[in-house]
Amino acid sequence: MELSMDSSFLWLLLSLLLSVIFLLSKSFTKAISSRDHQLPPGPKPRPIVGNLFELGDKPHRSLARLADVYGPIMTLRLGQVDTVVISSPDMAREVLQKHDAVFANRSIAEAIRVLSYTDASLIWLPPSHRWRNLRKICNTQLFTPQRLDAHQSPRREKVDELMQFISDSASKGLPVEIGRVAFTTSLNLLSRTIFSVDLADLYEESSQKFKHVVQGILEEAGKPNLSDYFPLLPWIDPQGIRRRSRGYFKQLHDVFDEQITRRIRSYNLDETKVVGNDFLDELLHYRVQEDGSKFDRHAMKSLFTDIFVAGSDTTSATVEWAMAELLRSPAAMAKVREEIVRVMGLGRDVNEDNIEALPYLQAVVKETLRLHPPAPLVPRRTTGATVELSGGYEIPNGTRVLINVWAIGRHEGAWKDAGIFSPERFLTTEVDYKGRDFELIPFGAGRRFCPGQPLAFRMVHLMLASLLQRFEWRLPEGMEAKDVDLEEKFGLTVVMASPLRAVAVPVSHDERVGATCII
Repeated sequence: MELSMDSSFLWLLLSLLLSVIFLLSKSFTKAISSRDHQLPPGPKPRPIVGNLFELGDKPHRSLARLADVYGPIMTLRLGQVDTVVISSPDMAREVLQKHDAVFANRSIAEAIRVLSYTDASLIWLPPSHRWRNLRKICNTQLFTPQRLDAHQSPRREKVDELMQFISDSASKGLPVEIGRVAFTTSLNLLSRTIFSVDLADLYEESSQKFKHVVQGILEEAGKPNLSDYFPLLPWIDPQGIRRRSRGYFKQLHDVFDEQITRRIRSYNLDETKVVGNDFLDELLHYRVQEDGSKFDRHAMKSLFTDIFVAGSDTTSATVEWAMAELLRSPAAMAKVREEIVRVMGLGRDVNEDNIEALPYLQAVVKETLRLHPPAPLVPRRTTGATVELSGGYEIPNGTRVLINVWAIGRHEGAWKDAGIFSPERFLTTEVDYKGRDFELIPFGAGRRFCPGQPLAFRMVHLMLASLLQRFEWRLPEGMEAKDVDLEEKFGLTVVMASPLRAVAVPVSHDERVGATCII
């Protein structure tokens, strides 16, 4: 959660605002303190700003340290807003399973309240008829095994293009920027499924522009925004966050507008024509139905925003983090490559159907998601009732809640040597990330479990397995394993602050021909 200005300037801004909000904040604080609720403990708030400055530029880590002092459920006063933070598997289970209905709403950052996006977003809508309809369409028309199987071939084609690009880079002696090529491939894997076209080219800078837009949205939404913490300020937008965010959303929506318009024109303006080859066709089909499930252009653009922002950046970040951890752990790198070669050989490409036969590869991905969950802080909000949790704590209706997924994945009570990358731990446990085991919830849990998890599973494993099967990987000259920089850059998602660069060494022709495949 990077500050958009240094602390001194922020304090100056707050001082200027003080004369406007002091009386109101005083009365607001008095009203809050008079509530007859036993909130969980937490650090003592400062006047006006509360605990805002205790978040730092990596709030998932700051909140984890505070949880060590105040416990797995604590209350922070962020500006004028009470926020309850959940930091253990047991508390996450209580919130996301036992009281899932009450905690099912999201708290929404002001940065994304632009272009009416949240009014039609599967991610941000509250549970409702419209939300259930969106989820049903995604689950039945996009993420079913049958639909995913039907699009295996174009996804394999995009991965083959990635392999060719890396081979070309290797032939020129150029290191590969893992995050960039993984993002471009993830983007095209999605765009082929949604639009049947590529939105970027590995050999051009178009993917960088799209990545800049997606990461711009995530970064603006992850910044500490005064408008989120002081109820009087959203209409002022004092830091310009909503203005910049609106520009990023507009660029994204322009891309989607172009695709929708092109498809409608391909029907010769006959919007009842259904091709059924991709997700856009399915939505255009729903658009003309008279069963209450219509999709206008705005609803489509909001849903596409959900899919591309949530899918492209998180998938590529997971691949990049996995490669970084493997490059830091040569033994794990050798073990996963040995498994892939032993099971698949080198003469046959890995396909999505082969993933289940690669348990150590799956363990590498689980361990990466444990240590580096793409969305480290998951926002919720209580709705409809006051909830009593363990310890006698009461969470009032309307309270903002943060699930610290990052802290849960590193919880010492749930994981031995929690800070160490060790895929072997998942070879002897049934813990999975499908929302049932609260020690590992990178895709969430309960009714808001990420519907895109089946596609993410395929994309991450397919890319990672192909990278490891076709190439040996080395660090650039002069670097050692310990030199791989795992510093984070925080937004709604956490990415590597320093892009990972590695040198690919293609497996020789003799090795490929001589390899044995056992499935």
